Amino acid sequence: MWPLLFLFFVLVSRFIYYYFFDKQAPLLVLTGITVGASYAGDVNCSLLLNKKSKVTMWLDMVLIADKHLVPASDIHNFIIPTKTMGNGKHNLKVEAIDTTFAQNKTVVDYPFIVDNQPLNGVFIGFEEIHKVFQGRTIHVQIQFNKLVSSVVARFLSQTYDCFQESNHSMVYETFIPVQCEENPNEYLLTVEAVDAVGNTLTLETKIQIVLFPFKKHTLAVSEEKMKKEEELVESEKDLGLLLEDLTNRSPKQKLWKGVFCTPIDIVRTTCDFGTIRTTQRKGRYAHKAVDVINAPRSVVWAPQDGVVVVKERFLYSGNTIVIDHGYGILSLFGHLDDFAKINVGDAVKKGSPIGTLGKTGYASGYHLHWEMRVGNVPVDPMQWTKPNF
Repeated sequence: MWPLLFLFFVLVSRFIYYYFFDKQAPLLVLTGITVGASYAGDVNCSLLLNKKSKVTMWLDMVLIADKHLVPASDIHNFIIPTKTMGNGKHNLKVEAIDTTFAQNKTVVDYPFIVDNQPLNGVFIGFEEIHKVFQGRTIHVQIQFNKLVSSVVARFLSQTYDCFQESNHSMVYETFIPVQCEENPNEYLLTVEAVDAVGNTLTLETKIQIVLFPFKKHTLAVSEEKMKKEEELVESEKDLGLLLEDLTNRSPKQKLWKGVFCTPIDIVRTTCDFGTIRTTQRKGRYAHKAVDVINAPRSVVWAPQDGVVVVKERFLYSGNTIVIDHGYGILSLFGHLDDFAKINVGDAVKKGSPIGTLGKTGYASGYHLHWEMRVGNVPVDPMQWTKPNF
């Protein structure tokens, strides 16, 4: 008898404490929907509470459940039929009031997006077969009917991230470099896109790489000059390895906007991109940059916005500046006579001075070695200055 009375007393005491003195709000767990996420079709949701509560729910301020009693630890399932809703932003509001005297309350909002629109897209500015010379860049642009969560382009066994042309734009783009040595032929370019609700889209087009008649050139630089250059270089770093590392660390962010400009007012081009050059010291090789001239020690400026990632002297390129424009796109300027008042890490604007035209390094006269790399592949920088690129 006494054990039963004791048990009854304990149960009554717990009930009195819970009913009159419990001040904790209900813990509400809603699965199947995430704040800010996008959904299509029927969305299956589950509601779980840590205490017995009356639940009220509103969908876009319309009452869909009024003080529905949900026991503790009992899963309450319901469906949000997004097919009956318009595309765009919506909100689910859930209110849980427990059964205590204080009627402790929890209110949670779940804003979400309905997207039942099929994913469509089209290439911009591409003919049936797009032609590009060796050593140039393929500028790929795709217009979608809505924002997408991921887009990649695949070409010649390589994958390239696509990114928005500008904030909130539904035009996505990427830049694909073509090696000077790439075999002229017709190749397939594939773009794969996924939207926020998992719809996929694949677009394909053909790219024809065309043989380019690269020129030939002979350069002579005295050994006496190169011995002096060796004395001026503090440490012989491998510029190629440095550029590869900088490409890998380039931010996944478009730091520039619009067309590039030339880094000097070009009086004459002394060596075109891709020219097959012969020298006594370096042998025969492709000169994968443009050599341009103006007056000695004239100003050299940034051709586009970016961040300075190299300011150093090297044996062959002399005083060198490298600007990172984001997404693995780098501009390099060599043989500078002197540097402007900039440092590594500084952001520079299009047209900002970066140095003066010189002949440091492996150079026979005053000129600017202007190089551009996309994914660490040297490409013709002059193409990037064309308004229709």
